[in-house]
Amino acid sequence: MITLLPSSATAYIKDLLSSQGNIVIISHINPDGDALGSMLALNHYLKKQGHHVEMIVPNDYPAFLNWMPGIRDVIIHKRTPAKSNQALSAASVVFCLDFNALKRLDTLEKNVRNRQAPKILIDHHPDPEPDFDIVISQVDTSSTAELVYEIISDLGGHDDITREMAECLYVGIITDTGSLSYSCNNEKTYLIVADLMRRGVDGEQIHTLVYDTNSEERMRLLGYCLSEKLKVLKEYHTAYIVLTKDELRRFKYQIGDSEGIVNYALSITGISFACLIMEREKNIRLSFRSRGKFSVNDFARKHFEGGGHQNAAGGNSFLDLNETVKKFEEILPLYKEELGMTMTLTATLK
Repeated sequence: MITLLPSSATAYIKDLLSSQGNIVIISHINPDGDALGSMLALNHYLKKQGHHVEMIVPNDYPAFLNWMPGIRDVIIHKRTPAKSNQALSAASVVFCLDFNALKRLDTLEKNVRNRQAPKILIDHHPDPEPDFDIVISQVDTSSTAELVYEIISDLGGHDDITREMAECLYVGIITDTGSLSYSCNNEKTYLIVADLMRRGVDGEQIHTLVYDTNSEERMRLLGYCLSEKLKVLKEYHTAYIVLTKDELRRFKYQIGDSEGIVNYALSITGISFACLIMEREKNIRLSFRSRGKFSVNDFARKHFEGGGHQNAAGGNSFLDLNETVKKFEEILPLYKEELGMTMTLTATLK
């Protein structure tokens, strides 16, 4: 594994792309706006250079991203495994976007791991695992989409960024920063956003498409979470929400419907740690958010087989739902002092 900055990776990538081959771009399970935005933008750029490109994700993406330019070309492995396996078998280069370990590919992991084609990781999560040939990783970057913008520019493609590519990159940046409300304390991010605007991005329209196209069921699920399921543990500056499979079925849950719910718990005054715990068919999924210096990445890695960013991470539990909730609550006393300090620092900053 060789780790490079975007600028120093240019020569290596140019060499790989010097001949016309079959390129595959993949991203993680439960793909979000950054995963899809960076994937689609890189796809559009490579196709403009004359390459044959296939895009693969492990499972379905949220319906509010259906409008993104080129998204109909994304192969969903869960729906058409033979098609995705065929594309990977023919790949001469595999770009891995927005994840730092092959286990994040779920049922795609084995096939990708066994590919002899060079694997190039482009990501902004900490501690990438040694599963890749080239790693382009910058933790202090807002999003993988921002990194893709830099790489395209370094490859000489800055003038080739079309409005469609700009829209995809913009979605990646705004969804991974909560519309520029976190993980974006760098003027470079705003300069890139300004450049994307110059290329025709309509920020108001995209905000409507991403954030204001909720189904009635999704809104009722949010209301139910806040009125009936929110539990606040003031002693630990923690709030969490638990959803069972039956409750998800009751509100006709679709992928993406839980997006952002955990942030409401974190927005409560005095709360520095929030969690959404959801029962799924084969496991329990946990989404973590935090303020300040409390690392949910470390918390998820240590206790729930997960990881992510310092203030946003996810994890899994293979206990039943009640045991998972019990485990979560029993862990909190270990972090009581740290969570209290985080809350004090946050209040001081205000």
